[in-house]
Amino acid sequence: MSRAKEAAGRAAAEHIRDGMTVGLGTGSTVRFTLERLAERIRVERLVVRGVPTSLDTEHKARALGIPLALLEEVETIDLTIDGADEIDARFDMIKGGGGALLREKVVAALTKRELIVVDRSKMVERLGVRFPLPVEVVPFARAAVARRIGALGAAWTVRMRDGNEVARTDNGNEILDCRFPGGIADAAALERALDEIPGVVESGLFIGLAHTLVVADDDGRVEQRPRPAR
Repeated sequence: MSRAKEAAGRAAAEHIRDGMTVGLGTGSTVRFTLERLAERIRVERLVVRGVPTSLDTEHKARALGIPLALLEEVETIDLTIDGADEIDARFDMIKGGGGALLREKVVAALTKRELIVVDRSKMVERLGVRFPLPVEVVPFARAAVARRIGALGAAWTVRMRDGNEVARTDNGNEILDCRFPGGIADAAALERALDEIPGVVESGLFIGLAHTLVVADDDGRVEQRPRPAR
C-alpha cells in the first residue's frame, strides 16, 4: 500500500509548473508529493509558493524548504494536490479522515484545478459504504447537530483522540463521523442538507471539485484520469 501511495504522490508533483501557487493537501499520500516537490525545488530551481491545508502540512512543508503563502495573500490557486478517503466514478469524494476538511474545501474552492492522489483502494462504487462521513461541528452545537444528523438516517460517533479525549480540528471544532446504512445514495443532496443545519461548519463531501485523478496500484503503476463529463 505504501508503494502505491508513494507512486501516486510523486507522480502528482510532476504536474507542478514554475511560478505556480499550489494548494498542498493533507495526508499520507500527499506527504510523498511534498517530498518530490522539495526535490524539484532544489534540483530544478522551481519557483512556487504553497498554501497548506493543515498545520501538519504546514510543518512538513517548512521542514522540507517549500516556500509558503498565507491564504489571505492569494486570490486564486493554480493547482491543488490532495488526497481522498473515498472517490467514486463521478469524482465525488469523502475527505476529512485527517480532520482537515474545512481548510481543504476552502482551498479547493479557490483552485483552478484540483488533482486528487489515491491508491486504488480509495476508489468506490458508492460513497460512505466503508468510510464514515466526517462532519465538522461547533462544540456548543454538537448535541443539536447530532439530533438533526440522526434524523437524516445516520448513526454517528464523536471523533476521539487516543481514545480518551475529544479530537479537535485545527479550527478548534469537533468532528462527528457519520455512517449511513447502505452508504450515501445522493451525495449532492446530502451535502446541501448538512449545510442547512445550524452548527455544522463543513462536511467531508466534496462534490464537483476534483478535476484530475492520479491513482496507483501496489506494484507502483500509476494511472491518470480526467474528470468524466457530468
